[in-house]
Amino acid sequence: MLKSLVYALSDNRTITGFLSRRGMSSGFARRFVAGETLEDAVRCVRELNGKGIPCSLNFLGEHVKDRRMAAAVVDSYLAALDGIQEQKLDSNLSVKPSQLGLDIDFDFCLANLQTVMERAARYGLFVRIDMEGSEYTERTLELHRKIRERFPLVGTVIQSMLRRSAGDIRDLNAMKSRVRLVKGAYKEPPAVAFQKKSEVDEWFQRLSEMLLRDGVFPALATQDPAMIDHAVRFADRNRIPKESYEFQMILGVRRDLQESLKKEGYGVRVYVPFGKQWLPYFMRRLAERPANILFVLRNLIAER
Repeated sequence: MLKSLVYALSDNRTITGFLSRRGMSSGFARRFVAGETLEDAVRCVRELNGKGIPCSLNFLGEHVKDRRMAAAVVDSYLAALDGIQEQKLDSNLSVKPSQLGLDIDFDFCLANLQTVMERAARYGLFVRIDMEGSEYTERTLELHRKIRERFPLVGTVIQSMLRRSAGDIRDLNAMKSRVRLVKGAYKEPPAVAFQKKSEVDEWFQRLSEMLLRDGVFPALATQDPAMIDHAVRFADRNRIPKESYEFQMILGVRRDLQESLKKEGYGVRVYVPFGKQWLPYFMRRLAERPANILFVLRNLIAER
């Protein structure tokens, strides 16, 4: 119900226009987004690194359908990699295929991704290919397969809400590829995705076990204590060392949990998004938890 409401609001131009105008100036969007510029992101990553927390930097935006715009995105990714290297940040990079032109042409997107990977390889930096809606899943996995032939420091993302994900994880484990597991934040039809939270949670736990048992340094991306507890207990029972996996969380959510896990010796990485195209990402964060919506409302009321 909550997700459906937020998705409906995301199509309302009055609502989205208001959020776009006020999100950064009022400050409530900055809980989940580092800012609109690379300088904002570098500042945020440096602060997290100062607390001993590594990051994954992501330049926001999606569904680019113009080749010149895709080229500009490539430049932004290259600048982000340069910034990580020059500032000596403890961060890797996450990229979205639809930003790199996957809606335009597969080979065009692959060439753009290769340009990004060449720069990352020069610095010895890891790059994660983000997963978007289910209509992109197969093409994104094919991009990953092809680019990995030349660049081993690349991984991808699997969503536990998709019915196909167990098979995808088996294939990726066999390739010895690094996987980030997420629940998934896109609106999907019942034919391809589980609709009940209980089902999505159950499959997150099952897929976590597959990754912990047979994967290569898996990243379990969740702020859900139940999912974290399940993974920790499974790892302990199977004598899987803490150093062989990590938890990932999004900026601004469950900072208390990030700190407690870190103190207990678990690896924790924070996903740090930035850029002017922050609204779709922000709306997905609102859809995930009622507390996120209450946080925004409290900030707007306080401002008035």
